[in-house]
Amino acid sequence: MDFSQFFTGTITWWDAALALIALIAGWIGSRIAKRTALRLMRRVPGTTPAAAQVVARAAQYTLLLLGFGIALAFLGANVQPLLAIFLVVGVVAVLVLRGVADNFAAGVLIQTRKPVEVGEEVMVEGIDGERLSGTVTDLNSRSVVVTTFDGRVAHVPNSAFLGSTVMNHTRHGMRRAEVQVRWERTEVLVDTVTDAVTDAVRAVGPVLAEPAPQLLFVAVSPERVRARVQFWFDPTDAVSASSAVVRAIGDLFDERGWQGAVSTDTSQPLVVGPGAV
Repeated sequence: MDFSQFFTGTITWWDAALALIALIAGWIGSRIAKRTALRLMRRVPGTTPAAAQVVARAAQYTLLLLGFGIALAFLGANVQPLLAIFLVVGVVAVLVLRGVADNFAAGVLIQTRKPVEVGEEVMVEGIDGERLSGTVTDLNSRSVVVTTFDGRVAHVPNSAFLGSTVMNHTRHGMRRAEVQVRWERTEVLVDTVTDAVTDAVRAVGPVLAEPAPQLLFVAVSPERVRARVQFWFDPTDAVSASSAVVRAIGDLFDERGWQGAVSTDTSQPLVVGPGAV
């Protein structure tokens, strides 16, 4: 290949001096850009050393290539072929690394705006619309790592996590749940059953005293009463609190001899009564 086609005109000592200055400036600038990029990336929470090195090297090589191109321009070189090559390579790199860049940018937003933090319990959309509930165990430049309550580990891409609806179960500091209660009407007053149920729920260990548990009537007929008992608890006690409340109400019905039902499934209660556990 004849490289003389890249150069036009006569190269003077002044042109050579300017080209050398451009090369030196590009080299110095690339070193400064690399150190600056590393310093900035270390300030971004959750950024891995490998990701920081990639960004720093990209900044370094960009300044080097810029200095090299300016030096060629001072020498009178025809840089249009080189610019075309760099443009093609840049477009290919953007297409290939688009997903990586999207996840990295989304990771920076997650780390700065902090919609979730390590240790919090969240619900997020997974594969095929499946809702994943679990504890956030890691936040990195690529994904949010969630360990589900059934022992699975999900790596949710940062861009998908940021673009979906995320329910943070922990951030508020407490959660509310409810169980459905149904009992047959006898000579026992409704208020008596209501007070006994709320007292039993209030005595459950995981249930918070404030806000106090409350019973809301859903349906009342001559044969039976159906209501929902709402109670608040610490976010980490979701399963144990509901289980303890169901057990407490079931034991109450068993102790008093009331025919009734209680369940966490508000659409299909489970029958409990005398002799039931």
